[in-house]
Amino acid sequence: MKVLQMVSTAYRATIEEQDDTILWLTQAMKSAGGDFDVLLTGNAVNYAIVGQDASGLAFGDWRQTQPPRIADDLARMMDKGIDVLAVADDLIDRGLADCTMVKGVRRVQRGDLAKLMDGYDRIWRW
Repeated sequence: MKVLQMVSTAYRATIEEQDDTILWLTQAMKSAGGDFDVLLTGNAVNYAIVGQDASGLAFGDWRQTQPPRIADDLARMMDKGIDVLAVADDLIDRGLADCTMVKGVRRVQRGDLAKLMDGYDRIWRW
């Protein structure tokens, strides 16, 4: 069964876990033999942008000592054979169209999503 993970909520639990829970889960399921790809939509397209650094994040006396490195997570996912795509229109809407993206992340137009989804047995939206 080929599954497309549509991730639209960005930075879910990244302070507590230092990973996006769905990206972590996708890697774990791929390692267990699953067939998964990831489509970044909405605010999650920000994950594809290189150079983000949350190491200075602090709340009162608490300091983030192990910040999320989502771009590195995406690169590892692609090394495992997980295709990572980002909706180009969402990148444009957020002013990110000209930013450097993680190598290997492919852009897909919103108008092509139905055709893309047709190639999967299941679509899981997060």
